[in-house]
Amino acid sequence: MTQDFPFEKFLTNNTQKTNKNEQLLDDIFSQTTSAQAPKESSFNTQKNSFEEKNSLAEGPEDALKPITDGLFQILESEIDPIKFNTFIKNKIQLVKINDHKAQFLAQTQFIKSTVENSFLNNIKSSLYQLMGSQYDIDIIAKAEGIPSFSNLMDEASSSNSTNEKSNKPSFTLDLTPEQEDLKSQAHSLFIDHMEKESTGLTIDTGKTFENYIVGPSNNLAFATACAVADSPGKSGKYPCLYIYSDSGLGKTHLLHAVANGIFENHPDLAVCLISARDFMKELINAYKDKTLSDFQRKYTENVDVLMIDDIHELKNKNSTQEEFFHIFNFLHDKGKQLIFTSDKSPDKITGIEERIITRLQWGLVIDIQRPDFETRTAILKKKALELDLFVQDEVLNLIASSIKTSIRELEGSLIRLQAHADLMEAEIDTEMARDILKLQDINDRPAATLESVCRASSQYFKVSVGDLKSKSRNKDIVRARHIAWYLSKNIVGATFIEIAKYYGNRDHSSVIHGVNKITDNVKTDNTLSKDLLFLEHNI
Repeated sequence: MTQDFPFEKFLTNNTQKTNKNEQLLDDIFSQTTSAQAPKESSFNTQKNSFEEKNSLAEGPEDALKPITDGLFQILESEIDPIKFNTFIKNKIQLVKINDHKAQFLAQTQFIKSTVENSFLNNIKSSLYQLMGSQYDIDIIAKAEGIPSFSNLMDEASSSNSTNEKSNKPSFTLDLTPEQEDLKSQAHSLFIDHMEKESTGLTIDTGKTFENYIVGPSNNLAFATACAVADSPGKSGKYPCLYIYSDSGLGKTHLLHAVANGIFENHPDLAVCLISARDFMKELINAYKDKTLSDFQRKYTENVDVLMIDDIHELKNKNSTQEEFFHIFNFLHDKGKQLIFTSDKSPDKITGIEERIITRLQWGLVIDIQRPDFETRTAILKKKALELDLFVQDEVLNLIASSIKTSIRELEGSLIRLQAHADLMEAEIDTEMARDILKLQDINDRPAATLESVCRASSQYFKVSVGDLKSKSRNKDIVRARHIAWYLSKNIVGATFIEIAKYYGNRDHSSVIHGVNKITDNVKTDNTLSKDLLFLEHNI
């Protein structure tokens, strides 16, 4: 410990506080008893028990605040921000410290368990950085201690009448989990889901083409991935494939699906699925252990299919890029299968050498866009089925219309709702969904209507509203009209009869034919997919 740290001040303050607490207990004792010996003996037994834990139940003294602030500052730089705010900041407090031990008070039993299981080493190392000495860490939850002295005095004064009958004061600890505790547990499940990433070389057999929801936003990427799984490398159409999208839209799922498909169709091929970050770590260890030749041999001689997730993570890593460049060239020349994913197109990545950018563009470059409403709803229904969770359609529609940017967030919303419903024994309804998922302010735009869909289609395709409602058979008008019908059915939720009536009182069988035609074409027509997505986000 540093020589100039005023540790004695803390010990002195704690000693003074103990004396003060003893006097408070004596005062409470004198106010809540009537000088009967049995009652006095009983209370003194409780008093001694309370004194042992009292310093842990109250907030930190002024002298402990600099240590607490300094400790939290270090922890904030070392722990993920979401986890720090959920489990550390304002959730635990330093209440006692001596030469060898530091004691913390956690808000709930769940917070205590989480900190002990996940952050104990962080706290120990941070205290060492701050104080210069090693400390044993002891964490207690509020339910394990006693009420603060102010609450204790209130309870003592309010229980006089009861004590007169029972001849001894009554102090009850309620160990039932608090609502905030249950909410913390539910939130932690959501965090765990949102942080799930590719696990290096481990291929997730649960991510397959069968459970991948296909829609206008990802149909081309899906079809291409299936083709690669059927015929990888030089025997197929796409020996080099590059898939990009925003985070949480299913790129990694497709990678695992391709790997599983190749294992099934071509069990003789060696598949390597790895993140760019893990690839870089392997190379660093190879340099450190002087096993670079083994690293190079692994990727040039023992890999038939190389799949690297988040290739943009190699930016500004010159040595790693150099090795990747040579591995890419070798595998490509040998006709091996190469697949990469990123959060942006190759030409938009900064910090990557131009020669590597060029090679990433040699093959097919495909983007995955945000899912449309129908796809988002299908994703939610699939996830609810996996969770064995019953959710009303109106709740699913509310979530699908509010969360538009991430499949992972969509699935996470159901996990959070399920956790709250199970822990709090409540039924999931729209009110709960709005409250738990904070959806009430997400979408302030008015609901889509037949008219808003018609006008948006008219403006986008530069076709008049009159033409859309007419009997014209012009190819461009028919296409725009069918798309408007498709959106009216899937976004507005209108019936075929309502759509037919709005668009010139035509027969509803024509609407059914038009909607089915768009539904079929969207699976293979990428231009149509982009048109639908643009219109949905602008209606």
